[in-house]
Amino acid sequence: MPGNKYDKYFLKNDPPPFKFIMGPILQRMDSRKITGSNFYFIHWVLPHEKPRMEIGHPPHIHSEAELLIHIGTDPDNPDDLGAEVEIYMGPEQERHVITESTVVFLPPNFIHGPWNPLKTVRPWIFIEINQGTQHTEKFYPQLMSTDQRAKLDWKFWHDENMSEGYSNMPNPR
Repeated sequence: MPGNKYDKYFLKNDPPPFKFIMGPILQRMDSRKITGSNFYFIHWVLPHEKPRMEIGHPPHIHSEAELLIHIGTDPDNPDDLGAEVEIYMGPEQERHVITESTVVFLPPNFIHGPWNPLKTVRPWIFIEINQGTQHTEKFYPQLMSTDQRAKLDWKFWHDENMSEGYSNMPNPR
């Protein structure tokens, strides 16, 4: 019923004013949307034969722990993600490929990325949880080749809500 006391806690799909490259965004929220809420970003990833991003989400850290949740949607085989997702971990850029429903735990200030869905044969759900009330991000483009850095639109990828002095690594672009 409209006007109920707790209606503010029921969030419906609230699409952004732009088309998201991966698929429909189900919700993006933080403490600005609901006071006290952590940061959550939930979206579908729709089928595609080749990567939608050439490089992927570049190497970065967050000030709080983060969970990256990859959920397959085949009810007969929920472990099968129906996709191949690559993610690079640590400053040495160790490559991992996710093909099953998987949760990736990232401690605070842990370098991760690029993250990139390489191929999707069946829609799947991605949930990002930053365990802080605002999304934070500091990028480390110096971990990428000059060619990779040149292929990214750095107007889209920028440091966000990080306090100064958070890293001793230079951040050249």
